[in-house]
Parts: sequence; C-alpha cells; structure tokens
Amino acid sequence: MDAAMEDAGSEWDRGSGGADAVLGLAGAGASLSVCYHEAFGPHADLILLEAADDLLPDLLQGRVTVRGRPEEEAVLCTPSATYAMKFVGTSNSMFLIPPGEAVAASLRPDHTNEDATVASDAAASIIKVAPGSIELVRTAPRLDKLRSLLRERPYVLDEDLGDGSEDKKGLYTWQDLCVLVQSSDSELLEGLNSLSAVEIDGFWRTVDVGSVNTVLDMILHNSVLHDWLLNALPENGVLSVMESDGFIHKIVTHCLSRFGTKVEQEGGSCWRLDERLVCLQFARRALSTGKMKLNSFMDKWERSIPSGMRPDLQMLEGEVLYERLGAETWVHAFSVADLPFPAERFAALFRERPRWEWKDLQPFIRDLRVPGASSEGLLIKYARRTQPSADADPIFTAR
Repeated sequence: MDAAMEDAGSEWDRGSGGADAVLGLAGAGASLSVCYHEAFGPHADLILLEAADDLLPDLLQGRVTVRGRPEEEAVLCTPSATYAMKFVGTSNSMFLIPPGEAVAASLRPDHTNEDATVASDAAASIIKVAPGSIELVRTAPRLDKLRSLLRERPYVLDEDLGDGSEDKKGLYTWQDLCVLVQSSDSELLEGLNSLSAVEIDGFWRTVDVGSVNTVLDMILHNSVLHDWLLNALPENGVLSVMESDGFIHKIVTHCLSRFGTKVEQEGGSCWRLDERLVCLQFARRALSTGKMKLNSFMDKWERSIPSGMRPDLQMLEGEVLYERLGAETWVHAFSVADLPFPAERFAALFRERPRWEWKDLQPFIRDLRVPGASSEGLLIKYARRTQPSADADPIFTAR
C-alpha cells in the first residue's frame, strides 16, 4: 500500500459504504454507484496474488520467499513446496475499493468534485484498477542447477582450502544455495540428500568418486583386518582406525551412511552395509572404462566385490543399459542419477536411445515426481506408445 492509500485509509470508517457496500449487494438487479477516490492513482506499483486457502498461513506469517535470478522466471517457495508464478491478465476492469465509507471527497473521472446529489448517495470509491493477478501453480523444484553447482568443486581427500576468496570459488553455503536454487528449503534438502551431498566446513559438497572408492576400500580392508562383520561394523572402532590413517571423521561417517544403515545396539552404534549399494559401487567402477561385453563385465564385477556378497543384475536397474550386437550382449553405465530432473528427462532419454521397451524405460522415470501429473500422464505428454501385436511389449518413442 502506498502513502496516498495509507493517508486515505485513515479517513475511512467501517460503515456501510465502500467494499462493505459492494459485499452487501444482493440479487441480480442490485446496483451501486462507483466513483474515483481522491487518492486514485497509477496501479503499476500493485500486484494481486491469488492463493489457495492452504497457502494463507504461510503467506500471512511471512514464511514465503520469491526465488530466482534476474534471467529466470520467479517462483514462490513455502517451507515445503515450490510454486510457479504466472501473471493472468483480465479483459474486465478489477476495481479495488477500500473497506468502509470514505469521508474525503471523491472525484469524477474528469477529476471534478461530485455535486451534492451524488455525494448524498451511497457510493464506492475506487482507489486502484488492477489489470490482472499472479496465479500460483505447484511445480517441481528446479534442482538441475543444484547438481551443476555441486559439481563445480567436489571434495577430494587431503584437500587444503586456503583463506582467500578465490580459494572458496565454486563452494556454496546453505544460504548461497537458497538464493541460487529455485526450491523450497525442504525440497532443497531432499535434493542434497539425493545427490549424496555433505556439509564440510560450512559448504555443501559432493565427494569425488575416487575419494569415495578409497574410503570404502579402506573400510572393507579394515573389516578384514579386525574381523568386523559387514552387517555390524562398530562405529567407534571404524572411526578410530580410519582417523588414525588420516581420514577425517565427517567423510568416514558420510561414506558409512552412503553405503549402510546405522543400528543402535547395547554395546554401541554399529553400521550395517547394504549389499546392493556396495555391489553397485563396484559395478560402476568396473564400467568406468566404457562399454564391455556382459560376460567380461560379470567376471570383473564378481572378482572385485567383498567376500560374502553376491552380485545380481537386478541391482543395476537404472544404472546400466544393455545392447545386443550380433551374438553378444554389451553393457555400459547409464545412471538415472546423472539424468536431468523432470523438464528435460525424456529428451535426454530419447537422445540416448530413440526406441525404448517399457522394461528398459521404467527404471529411468519411476523417480519422477511432478505435482499434478502422474507417471502415466508424463508418458502420454512426452512419449508415443506403439505395440506391434497384442502379446508384444510396448515400444515408446519421442512425441
């Protein structure tokens, strides 16, 4: 509200005129005179926001932020959700009428005073005209930018950060990410967890793949040396041994949580390593050199995993693609974790492979969560389904 509106507002009472009179209209034939208030002015400084009832508590208590850089479309974020902001114009004039009856003189459109006859009638004074309103539409958080920011400076073992500003380039605090990423705080935290990010010295970072492999190898090596069970690694023992070898507490704990689950027992906290997650990490390592024949890959994978664990191709859903070339089946890394979030996911998939069978496609889209759209709806929107015969598997191509 501008100063003119505030000054005029001091002269309004809660009578039967103004907006109260408009709200009191009843019946199709009811009418009310309107006129311009003396404080009537430009409406460029006013934007109306249309919001559902469930958003009002966050709006009224100041728990919302508008996020986006100048070159981006702005979004409105509550603590737990993200909303696209779309301006919707209207061809009809929307008059903004203050509550109560105005005591101050009102003006005609030609800015002349009303005569006594009109002034004696009940009239609603228009103080602004709104050309439209901002509509809020629930949308998916824009997390692709988060992935690119975190990839600028992954953490590496034995890293030595300086104290200068140049030494912190490519590093982002929580506050930095809140400014740069168009996402609610809750969705931002979920995105950080999905990318296996960890806060180190105040900066949120991913951990370099080579560093993760080194820490995991040392944990597994020490489990053999100290006769620790992989489903009951003693937390204090692991941390003590790893720290004595020069690994920092934060990174060791991060890797334990990345590949296992913490279990509280009477003798202290233990970590249970997840067989699938550990085997999957060794599969990624085996495929890091590129495409391989399936038989060669399986042999390399089986020989690399820890004793007592058994590899299974089902562990690799959403992580690899198979390709039939002549009599041989080949396999190469293709991880859902590296694919874009909803907006560009299908485009990236069809660039990789123009035709997809459902059994191959499903692992790469089942994680998509788009407000107001089901998985079936996304398929219909972005893909075309064909089925050569009633008993054949459906084929999906780009729409």
